Amino acid sequence: MSGDYVRRNYRSLHQSKDLYYFNVKIKQTDLSIGVDKASYSDSLVEFTRQCIIKLRAELETYIDFDPNFQHSLVPVKVHARATSLVTNMAQAARACGVGPMAAVAGAVAQQTGEQLLSRVGEVIVENGGDIYMNCQRKRTIAVFAGQSEFSSRIGITVDVDEMPLGICTSSGTVGHSLSFGKADAVMIKSPNAALADAVATRIGNIIQTKDDFVNAIEVAKNLEGITGVLIIKEDALAAWGKIEITPL
Repeated sequence: MSGDYVRRNYRSLHQSKDLYYFNVKIKQTDLSIGVDKASYSDSLVEFTRQCIIKLRAELETYIDFDPNFQHSLVPVKVHARATSLVTNMAQAARACGVGPMAAVAGAVAQQTGEQLLSRVGEVIVENGGDIYMNCQRKRTIAVFAGQSEFSSRIGITVDVDEMPLGICTSSGTVGHSLSFGKADAVMIKSPNAALADAVATRIGNIIQTKDDFVNAIEVAKNLEGITGVLIIKEDALAAWGKIEITPL
C-alpha cells in the first residue's frame, strides 16, 4: 500500500506511525488530531482546546443572534460582521444549495488545523468523519461505508501536491447527521473543507438508488472547487475527479 494509512472509521484500530494522536472533546465537538511527532508537546492539547472553545463561542453567539442559521435547510444570508467561521459555512452552503450547518464539521476541522499549523509541521484533523489534512507525505484515508462490501476495504490516497485538503463524508445509512438520501457513503474532496462538507450533504441527498449515481456526479462536476467524488451504495461505487482508490 502506497503512503501511510490513516484509519477513517472510528479512529481506534490503526493510525499512522509517524504521527502523534490526541483527542479534544468540548460539548458536541469531538476532534481526533494527528501531528508530526517532532512538533508535539502537551501544550498543543490546551492550545487546541482554546481554539475549539473560541470557534464554538463564535458559532453559538451567531446562532443566538440568528437562530435560523442553525435550523435552515437552505442557504441563508449572514451579517456583514459575521466571523470567518460563520461566513465560510454560509458561503459553502450557498455554493451547493444546503443549510449552513451542513458545513460546520468541515469548517471547524479546517480552522482548527490551520491554527495548529502555526505550531506543527503536519496535521490531520478529523471531526465526526470530516477531515482537514496538511501533510508532507502521501496519506491514505480508509473509507467507511456502513454495511457495504467496500467498507474499510478501500481507501483514498492523497498526494502531497493536493494538500491542504478537505475530505468530507455524508451517509444516509451511518451516523446521526441529517441526510435525505440512502447512500452508504459520499466522499468529497476539496481544498475547502467547509465546501467539501456541504457538498457531501448535497450529493448524499440525491442518492436514493444506484440509478442516481450519474446525476449526482454531474451535479458535483458543476460545483466549483470540488476535486474528487466517491459514491458508494451497497455493492456499487462511482467516482469522478482525482480519486485514487487503494485496496486495504
